[in-house]
Amino acid sequence: MDFPFWPRRVYFEKKALDYWRGENLYRFFREKQVPLEFASSHNRVTGIPGNSPEEKFIESKNTLVVGVRRTLDFQGCRPSANYQLPLLTGCPGRCHYCYLHTSLGRNPYLRVYVNLEEILGVAREYIEQRKPEITTFEGAAVSDPVFAESFTGAVSEAIKFFSNQPCAGFRIVTKFARVDSLLNLAHGGRTTVRFSINHPGIIKRYEEGTSSLDERIEAASRVYRVGYPLGFMIAPVLLEDNWKENYRLLFENLSNKIPPENNLTFEVVTHRFTLRARENILRYFPRTDLEMETQNRRFKYGQFGYGKYLYPDEVWKEAQEYFQHLVESHFPRGKMEYFV
Repeated sequence: MDFPFWPRRVYFEKKALDYWRGENLYRFFREKQVPLEFASSHNRVTGIPGNSPEEKFIESKNTLVVGVRRTLDFQGCRPSANYQLPLLTGCPGRCHYCYLHTSLGRNPYLRVYVNLEEILGVAREYIEQRKPEITTFEGAAVSDPVFAESFTGAVSEAIKFFSNQPCAGFRIVTKFARVDSLLNLAHGGRTTVRFSINHPGIIKRYEEGTSSLDERIEAASRVYRVGYPLGFMIAPVLLEDNWKENYRLLFENLSNKIPPENNLTFEVVTHRFTLRARENILRYFPRTDLEMETQNRRFKYGQFGYGKYLYPDEVWKEAQEYFQHLVESHFPRGKMEYFV
């Protein structure tokens, strides 16, 4: 089997071995001769090597932690969904701008959870409480869940679970093209698979360790052919020189490869940052040229109480109108779900 991600080391929370998934993963990585260690908690892992913040960050992105998810109160996830579905935490990609640099802070290692049945059981309770309303769950709020699918199968299990939930929907988004294991599942049209895309210049400069744009679009076409609802997240939109032409070419490329009559959804997120995020980004990527000058932005408090720096209103409004035009002109049946 071809693995899109392979860890240099794996830590196991001891409680994880009380679950059959944990036992299977321990046996699997031991047979593959991956260095194994134990940790008291998946939230407290020490010993990851690195002589500088940059080196430690890279080594953390190559460290997998297998644990038990104890916090089972799902957070909200607007505007994407009603709730987060915490299948995994973290991502092996090294995107300069990623909001996980803030939420994970100095612990950017990757976590998978072995109590999947408990997590999906809580999802079922949320669904029952809100019936007959449709309750949607975002599986990629704090991770790119596709990276570990080859050895966890967590996304596949969630897709099969939601295929039998007429009052629920499941959503994932990924920058990775290895989606073959999802193509033959009975999804019932209740899982929306989205691909995070951007124009090639941004992917090359800021999205280290991820699939290329062409690979993502090709994977999206395979997802479309087996009937999944399909969407694209364009994030972050960087309003730099020639941005209109760069994004026009992106949509032109996309419309040449994905049938324009498809009911695609688009989620567009302009670049924003917090002061804490900027501090972490410069620590992990000291040579980045990502624009993060506060004097060029407007300040706004976010939904979680901290302030962020966004593009000025007039620039933001111009970009919103332009992306609406791109969607309407290239995908007449498409829908821009939100622009933020």
